[in-house]
Amino acid sequence: MREGGRVRQRLIRPLGRKDQLHASGELDRLVESLGRHCERSLILNDIDTGMLSAVRIGGPLLFSRLWERLGIAEVLGDLLKIRGFEFAVERAVFVSVLHRLFVSGSDRACENWMADYKIDGIEGLQLHHLYRAMAWLGEEIEDRTEGGLGPRCVKDLIEEQLFDRRRDLFTDLSLVFMDTTTLSFYGEGGESLGQHGHSKDYRPDLKQMVLAVVIDGQGRPICTEMVAGNTADLTVLLPIDDRLRDRFKVGRVCVVADRGMISAASIAALEARKLEYILGARERSSVIVRDLVMNDEQPFTPLLVERVKGETQLFVKQVKLSGQRYIVCRNEAEAEKDKADRQAIVEGLQKQLKKGDKALIGNKAYRRYLKSVTKDAFEIDLGKLAQEARYDGIFVLRTNARITPLQAVLRYRDLLQVEVLFRRAKALMRTRPIYHSSDEAIRGHVFCSFLALLLQKELADLCAAKGFSVEWGDLLRDLDRLQEAMIEKDGKRITTRTHVKGQVGSVFQAVGVALPQNIREQAA
Repeated sequence: MREGGRVRQRLIRPLGRKDQLHASGELDRLVESLGRHCERSLILNDIDTGMLSAVRIGGPLLFSRLWERLGIAEVLGDLLKIRGFEFAVERAVFVSVLHRLFVSGSDRACENWMADYKIDGIEGLQLHHLYRAMAWLGEEIEDRTEGGLGPRCVKDLIEEQLFDRRRDLFTDLSLVFMDTTTLSFYGEGGESLGQHGHSKDYRPDLKQMVLAVVIDGQGRPICTEMVAGNTADLTVLLPIDDRLRDRFKVGRVCVVADRGMISAASIAALEARKLEYILGARERSSVIVRDLVMNDEQPFTPLLVERVKGETQLFVKQVKLSGQRYIVCRNEAEAEKDKADRQAIVEGLQKQLKKGDKALIGNKAYRRYLKSVTKDAFEIDLGKLAQEARYDGIFVLRTNARITPLQAVLRYRDLLQVEVLFRRAKALMRTRPIYHSSDEAIRGHVFCSFLALLLQKELADLCAAKGFSVEWGDLLRDLDRLQEAMIEKDGKRITTRTHVKGQVGSVFQAVGVALPQNIREQAA
């Protein structure tokens, strides 16, 4: 220490004679303590200088295996052989797909996001490489045609080759489901895709595109179609059907669709093409269904459907009117639920009426059961309650398919189950924000979300085959917790990983992914 500008030594603690310290072991304990302190200092210094690094490995390990399993890397590689890109396009596409699975968002965000993950082969990838990869996926391979669907693109070739890889003697596309959503843009949204139309996002101020996703009877995504944002949902059904026949060599086609996708003109067009269909009917708004089909006096036939999680009691009857075939189905479990839900609304309505609160008239759930007694007085409409009770657990189908009523009901129920996948697909496909300004890059950007949906479905099927399901949000968090840290010291590289959390271990076993060793040492 310094005193008055001069260095003075100060004794902190006498250690004693060396021979005595050595004999008692005190010297060894002192050296060991100093060594631990020095080790901490060295590690802290390595962190400050960047020599110690940690990266996330769970997501890349899992989805790289699925990427290879589905053959996506091989398909992309084959299509890229004739191109002269100077960067790893397949790796750029994989990074974009992985980004969609974890956080979605724009490709701008992807460039910074990927630095936190250990992904093989992405060295040197920059934002402009991601943009060029998106543009290649959406690159047109045929001339544009007037009206109808958009031109064929590279992404169409990928969809077809991926389908061919899993096609076998038992592959059947006679039953497909389709649903649509809209994606809005921040900007013009390309040369033709960005248009003002009916906004399902409640953003009429933004231009948008219409995205259709086609899924087979087993819930596997088949393809996507992207059209201008001012295209009505109903007008894309038949053109997509025509393109499916040509692209995937579909023979017999049975269109299964919910009531919102079908109009009288669409039904007429389906019948003119001699296509089979199973369509949900509008029980309340259709006069024929409400007044004739629902009042038919034929008895219901009881059916017991065995399912994985118990049995479902159904009652079915067939009604034919003027050459049209209707199937009425009553689900007992759904009927009880509808009755309980309506009773809960009525009880809440009675409490509100006692308070004299007229504001409840603005509540749609309440308003449908009220009627006006005087100008300022309302009461519960008992007739409306009785009328609504007719529809408890009821759904009506219209079909021309040469199948039994039970087969028609089961196929339509498949649509209801597939809608769960559609909701997941819509959440995944809403890759906001989209900043791309060309149709090609927009198509590629959205197609990466479609590939992410493929990986997600494959993972769900593999886990289901092992007898369990995963909670998607929890799995992503657990995958991000699986990290490895690396330190380079004295010519050696020591790598260690964190412990497995949650369902990661079970998921890795289901997919066939081997975890890296806890500690690995190699030459730097």
